Amino acid sequence: MDFVGIELQTLDTTGTVWPERQRFLEAQGVSTGDEERNLSKSFGMNWKMTAKTTLIQLHHKIPTFEQMGKHLVLVLQDALLGYMRNEFQFSHLNTARIGDSMHIHAYGIHSTADSPFRIRLGERLSTDADGVARCLGLQAETDVELQEIIQLLEAKLSNNTLLTL
Repeated sequence: MDFVGIELQTLDTTGTVWPERQRFLEAQGVSTGDEERNLSKSFGMNWKMTAKTTLIQLHHKIPTFEQMGKHLVLVLQDALLGYMRNEFQFSHLNTARIGDSMHIHAYGIHSTADSPFRIRLGERLSTDADGVARCLGLQAETDVELQEIIQLLEAKLSNNTLLTL
């Protein structure tokens, strides 16, 4: 059996959409009995948190996929890929290559005569674990042995921090 990992990335929001929801319902003739519909609270896309969280998660996942000899495909909207290109280091990414473990498929939303919303693949990129680390600006080695981690943690422990019963 074979498989490929697929991760669908959506955007996180910031703020609250509740007052906007209430205003919409009232405009449609649905009484909400909610006075908050008149508040001017704002909301929007949290581009930075979405991009950063996505890249950190990929940084942790890709070494596992590489160890298994498998691929992970990140599916996202072209606008998010554009934001990531502007905010992180993406110039080293390749046009999709079968040998890379990490693939990005960026889709755009387009209008056609049949439908006002049609999703279409716009771009395919790829890299490996080292390339994902470069996106984040990391130079550190991700493959740290368990013994090294334990030694670092034990060095920070004292008799005052040890659990005693």
